[in-house]
Amino acid sequence: MLTLFLEAGKLKRLPRMGWLLRGIKNPESVADHTYRVALITLVLADMLKERGVEIDVEKALKISILHDLGEAKITDLPLEAQRYIDKKKAEKKAIMELLISLNSRSLEYFKLFEEYEEETSLEGRLVRFADKLEMLIQAYEYEKSGIQNLEEFWKALEYLKQSEFYDYFKELIDELELLKKEI
Repeated sequence: MLTLFLEAGKLKRLPRMGWLLRGIKNPESVADHTYRVALITLVLADMLKERGVEIDVEKALKISILHDLGEAKITDLPLEAQRYIDKKKAEKKAIMELLISLNSRSLEYFKLFEEYEEETSLEGRLVRFADKLEMLIQAYEYEKSGIQNLEEFWKALEYLKQSEFYDYFKELIDELELLKKEI
């Protein structure tokens, strides 16, 4: 377990490469991103549950915590690099290596990670939604601080609008889009 915890600690020092490559000094770390994804997941999952959607909040939280763990081994590969490397395959191998020491929980956690990657469960899809939403919130914060040329990140807005969760969180997404236009 200690090895896993030490490896996961690398995420606190690992910058999100997309921001770094856009010239952002001291961008958020992968751990920073993961924390806010988990918080967004918690709030959205609880809201869905209140609205009668059958969702396992604990499972969604587990997925959100695990979703970028493989990056402790492979780093946060920017989109440009993903054209040359099979990130999904590399990340699956990395997460297997990281989780193997947990014995009884290894397979459970790996399957949760796969649900996120493949978007095969409601909870996995919600975390993907939260992941994109978090990225857009971060883009907004950077743009508000004066950083420009982050338009490519805003393409994720279309993903959010086409998601099964959009009708539930339309007001939130529309508000973020409006804030972006006001910059």
